[in-house]
Amino acid sequence: MTNNDILRRVRYTFDLKDSVVIDIFSLADCAVTADQVSAWLKKEEDDTYLKMQDRELVAFLNGFINFKRGKRDGAQPVLEERLNNNMVFQKLRIALNLKAEDVLDIMELADFRLSKHELSAFFRKPDNKNYRECKDQILRKFLSGIQLQLRPGDSELES
Repeated sequence: MTNNDILRRVRYTFDLKDSVVIDIFSLADCAVTADQVSAWLKKEEDDTYLKMQDRELVAFLNGFINFKRGKRDGAQPVLEERLNNNMVFQKLRIALNLKAEDVLDIMELADFRLSKHELSAFFRKPDNKNYRECKDQILRKFLSGIQLQLRPGDSELES
């Protein structure tokens, strides 16, 4: 999945207006413009499409954590330069304050079954022997499950 896809899906699922997306970035001490947000949300075929960099998605996800859970005291976390699906999955789990059982329920909504052990492998450090890379399909199913949970009557699932 591209960073732009992730931003589009989160924005749609939580029904976030562009102004709210800008506010979410500011919660992570990152300033973005309405034009940037609009360009990130465009489809790749569009001439005004702008590819979202890892650091920008990290800022959004950190801001989303602050938006959903409140800003913690002290300095904000340092923005990672590189981002992978495991990190996106972890940040969304934190933002939504989900326990393992909650994540497994969400995955089942999207017709994807995981064991608790398989799930915990995604949240381990990469150098741990039980670490497992989160593939696009798993992150996509998680985002679809959240969408099904929050917008159950919505027949127009974004894929």
